[in-house]
Amino acid sequence: MTNSRPLNIPVILGTTRKGRLSAYAARFMAQRIQQRDNVMTELIDINEVPMPVDDAGDGIKDPAFAEKMTMADALVIVTPEYNHSFPGLLKHVLDSCLKEYIHKAAGIVGVSAGPFGGVRAIQDFLPVIRELGLVNIFWDVNFGNVASVFDESGKLLDQAFIKRADKFLDELIWMAKTLRHGRDNIALDN
Repeated sequence: MTNSRPLNIPVILGTTRKGRLSAYAARFMAQRIQQRDNVMTELIDINEVPMPVDDAGDGIKDPAFAEKMTMADALVIVTPEYNHSFPGLLKHVLDSCLKEYIHKAAGIVGVSAGPFGGVRAIQDFLPVIRELGLVNIFWDVNFGNVASVFDESGKLLDQAFIKRADKFLDELIWMAKTLRHGRDNIALDN
């Protein structure tokens, strides 16, 4: 399978809290993607996506965000763990699109201040990913005790995360290529 069009894999920073250390993890993942051949990325901060709360779904769809989701071949979703789950505002933003996600790969990066690295948030996120039409990959990246993984400027302190992120991205890119081939070449008979 050859396709000269680069894969488009945006990274979604899924929190709006002030002082969010998840931003370090999101920037790290975007930097790892930028180092890949024939793959492009951008960091999408949900704090910058208009989020009306007087409606949902198509009623609040931001055209710029929807276009980015349409153009994406896969998503990296960076989510902190808040109260054993993921942020409601992240789901609110993601729920504004539906058809834009169908048969596209998704990988979840969990972040937490404690030792579990967002695993409870990821666990809760898996049914949502499926319902949105995304295909979750097998690997996650878990940034537990995130304040000890990055310094105060966002520099990575624990080099083990490079190998973990690369394994995650290898799987995500494979899945993105496979699903794009399917979307482009195989009709879904209803």
